[in-house]
Amino acid sequence: MTLREAVRADLPAILALLADDVLGRAREHHTVDAAYERAFDAITADPRNQQLVAERDGEVVGCFQLTYIPGLGRHGAERALVEAVRVRADLRGQGVGEAMMSWAIDRARERGCGLVQLTTDKSRADAHRFYRRLGFVASHEGMKLPL
Repeated sequence: MTLREAVRADLPAILALLADDVLGRAREHHTVDAAYERAFDAITADPRNQQLVAERDGEVVGCFQLTYIPGLGRHGAERALVEAVRVRADLRGQGVGEAMMSWAIDRARERGCGLVQLTTDKSRADAHRFYRRLGFVASHEGMKLPL
């Protein structure tokens, strides 16, 4: 398996991964459209953002977005935000997610980030166990306001 920056041709595979669960089916579209293309272009144009894919045997099998956030807290340290982590359903539990998260944590350390953070929906019990196994701690209560 290799990890690499996503290219626009990866969009259909990324969207399929994002939509491949109960929550994703309700909020994602399966077709690449102008909104997804604009979002992808904005991510790839921003030096503080990376859209990454895990590839095995020429197929995209996982994805995540890594964002570096500057801040004054923690003595001005950047924090790395990991979002939209997905692994193809038939490969879950086989180390793909762990490899992706290890890569993200290593990049954050190399960059000098003070912490790596993520959010995960309260209904994703399997994801919570996975992140705890990697050393993440549910230290904050997250809140969101859909617009």
